[in-house]
Amino acid sequence: MTNPVTITAPTGVPFIEIVREFDAPVSAVYNAYSDPELVKQWLGPNGYEVRLEEYDVRDGGRYRYVHVDPEGNEYAFNGVFHRARPDELIIQTFEWEGMPDFVSLETARFDDLGGGRSRVTGWSTFPSVEARDGMIENGMEKGVVEGYERLDALLAA
Repeated sequence: MTNPVTITAPTGVPFIEIVREFDAPVSAVYNAYSDPELVKQWLGPNGYEVRLEEYDVRDGGRYRYVHVDPEGNEYAFNGVFHRARPDELIIQTFEWEGMPDFVSLETARFDDLGGGRSRVTGWSTFPSVEARDGMIENGMEKGVVEGYERLDALLAA
């Protein structure tokens, strides 16, 4: 059994909060978020290949990756890392190229819970409620939940 994911999207507010605990130290979880070779192993829905075209987690770094589903359809995402403090936080922009011009600002905070456990709290702020709802309606929850399940397996290995 994995730790549950809590996703909160308040009515009428262009905001999403995602909270997930891990049975691993905060340094290992942060590393899985920041090491491109590890990111490819857990990011996104099950059965999708992740092609990282660029992934430079540092202040001012950029990223672009493409999820390829089992039928060969491609879904590209890109953004800029505004702040990256190891074992503490990552602040970035996020754009799904399927909804261009709707860029969200995302913060992932990494908390040490003690005893080799940690928590990631993510906040996404969208330019409108419609943009937020579009992300939710296009499979965001499935990708988050399944990706975190694979991250659990990666952290346990």
